[in-house]
Amino acid sequence: MTENAGYPYTLTRTLDVPVAAVWKAWTDPEQYTVWAHAVPGSVEMDVRPGGAWKAVMSTPGGDFPLAGSFLEVKENERLVLAMGAPDEPHPAVMDADFTAQGEQTTLVVSQTCASEEERDMTQQGSTMLLDGLTAFLHKS
Repeated sequence: MTENAGYPYTLTRTLDVPVAAVWKAWTDPEQYTVWAHAVPGSVEMDVRPGGAWKAVMSTPGGDFPLAGSFLEVKENERLVLAMGAPDEPHPAVMDADFTAQGEQTTLVVSQTCASEEERDMTQQGSTMLLDGLTAFLHKS
């Protein structure tokens, strides 16, 4: 992601699973549906540079659609995603970096937002997503 003026945030998680499992959870529509709390059947992913993705996210406040594209894909290493409402002219860009450390994976998610309020809301949403991912991957 190009660094520019704005309001960035970075979240880091160390997960007690191999990087391939974290990658698959993030890029497999069936797994993503579970941990990201998407509406079943709504997730589509064409995981390649330029490939599209979409999902309808289910929240206590109601369902909302997201859509975007994969800007950069390096399997088990890095995803850069554009995302926003399906008709949004300037989607947000999120980086997700996956680092294997033996049987553990460090996942770093970062984004730069246009305002402090947007950053705070987006960071809260990303934290909830990572909480869901962590619970999904660490389930017994």
